[in-house]
Amino acid sequence: MGGIRFEAIGPVAVVGLDSPPFHPLDRAMVRRLGELLVQCAQDDALRVLVIHGTGDKAFSAGSDLAELRTLIAHGPDALAAKFAQDESVFGALARFPKPTIAAVEGAAMGGGLELAVCCDWIVASRAARFGLPEVKLGVFPGSGGTVRVTRRIGDGRARQMMLLGDPIDADTAERWGLVNQLCEPGQALGDARRLAVRLARGPALAMQLCKQALDAASEHGEQEALALARRHAVDLGASADLAEGLRAFDEKRHPRFGASKIHRPPDA
Repeated sequence: MGGIRFEAIGPVAVVGLDSPPFHPLDRAMVRRLGELLVQCAQDDALRVLVIHGTGDKAFSAGSDLAELRTLIAHGPDALAAKFAQDESVFGALARFPKPTIAAVEGAAMGGGLELAVCCDWIVASRAARFGLPEVKLGVFPGSGGTVRVTRRIGDGRARQMMLLGDPIDADTAERWGLVNQLCEPGQALGDARRLAVRLARGPALAMQLCKQALDAASEHGEQEALALARRHAVDLGASADLAEGLRAFDEKRHPRFGASKIHRPPDA
């Protein structure tokens, strides 16, 4: 359904884009991804989300060009609806209340890269390639890349990627800060899942509120962002997780964080 596989492995939700070999992001796939994000956000047993492309050819090569031609033929309203859906779903991933990891094998191009940068981490094969080639078709990244890629790598490098449209290799992507962690080919999903297990042991509430504070740092003015961080830090003072963390520190053991209530993210 929608070209997506879903599996819950303990506390880790694994979402696989599954329209091989290059997993183009058509509207049905994006819609299904949005449904799964809602499901995973509401399930407190799931503490981390991993998203990947099945196989080793691609994370995703971006928009389905055949579908795009049809939308263009139907006029601007149809195209506007496609980009509105992308931004709604990609935005939900960017604001997801739990840690998120993109595991990249092969190509992450266009909308595929725009989707990957919505995640907190990108774990990538050394054979992976990243690009925003839309300009070569006479358009530019319209699903959040102008904002989210720029935040990761800075204005100058973002302009280089978007105005030339040339891909970069995994080593360059890591050096620029686009990718967090490199691995050998075929190991991205396994490494992402191991990272997810580690994150799942952490304090869910503290990580959620930290993510909100980090988002505020790049989306709002300094004083507003600092006020939000201060408010969240005070809120955590009464949490069971903080009490357990302090107790574990005193007892010289690893903390056993439980199911602290997860606050739902504020409306966008």
